[in-house]
Amino acid sequence: MATKLIFLLLMLFLANLAWISDKWLGLVGNIQQLWQRFAAMLPAYFITLLIGYLVERYVMGQVWPQGWEFYSVTLCLFLVFSFPGFVYRVLWK
Repeated sequence: MATKLIFLLLMLFLANLAWISDKWLGLVGNIQQLWQRFAAMLPAYFITLLIGYLVERYVMGQVWPQGWEFYSVTLCLFLVFSFPGFVYRVLWK
């Protein structure tokens, strides 16, 4: 139970990182346009998938194969998790 909660909080943090920080993944560069923020979310999404893969492998011992539906749902969930950062950066200005 705690592992799932930690993973969801990490996913929430990585989803909002592109909106809170003006740097790519909070490390380098400079983000100024809206499309650059969405492009910065893609590596964060793949990092989240990698961490989820490793957590599942650690907890379950085996990773079950996933279809395209799983990845489309997780991408949509990632975009929904990024909504607070979008509101903060774009709508409150």
